[in-house]
Amino acid sequence: MDAVRRPQARGAAVNVSALRLQGLVVRADGRTLLGPVSLEVEEGEHVLVVGPSGAGKTTLLRAIAGLARIDAGNVAIHGQAVSEGPRELVPPRDRGLGFLFQGGALWPHLSVRRTIEFVLRARRVPRGTWPARVAELLELVDLLGFEQRKPGTMSGGEKQRLALARALSAEPRILLLDEPLGPLDAGRRQSLLERLAALQAKLGLTILHVTHDPGEARSVADRVMTLERGRIVAGDQAQGALP
Repeated sequence: MDAVRRPQARGAAVNVSALRLQGLVVRADGRTLLGPVSLEVEEGEHVLVVGPSGAGKTTLLRAIAGLARIDAGNVAIHGQAVSEGPRELVPPRDRGLGFLFQGGALWPHLSVRRTIEFVLRARRVPRGTWPARVAELLELVDLLGFEQRKPGTMSGGEKQRLALARALSAEPRILLLDEPLGPLDAGRRQSLLERLAALQAKLGLTILHVTHDPGEARSVADRVMTLERGRIVAGDQAQGALP
């Protein structure tokens, strides 16, 4: 698959690397799950990484977020090194990242409001600001009025929008998306893609988006790359598959 390019995102700084990976390697049980992967994502870009199940897509995002142990290589976010090999330089909560997990990974016992408040509490946001912050986030994803609802009473699209609000509650500059459209039908997929594009423009987000579906977000992505057997094999930063 060739790299797909679209015009530089409005307001994005040229030649500013929001995310830089150098020789990233993740191993488990004597097996290489990822790498080596080297990748740069510019400020304001939406980069799509496509690969089959087991290619290392989720591992890639978890390594960037500090949720998976790195065996070799470096991760830098906006010019600051956050990981050097297995050494964690910046903890996950301080990396300025939002993570929309595969399937949403919502807490079934928490209401919409408490889902957002959980993240605000973890980030030590002053309690007095919580009501305004919750309202702001729910307005962004069109969930005002859902404050007392729990995931079990919500549609697939509503749950994905809640997961997106939770990811945005950390006020990230970079958003990591793990198969965000998987549980949605075609109409809801398009709706969420349009919402993501609008939020990216409004908030100045940089997005790294992984999926198994080559057509999932080509319409909004600035670049498309292919990940196979732990390596980028197609796109402008292809490194070749593992032997």
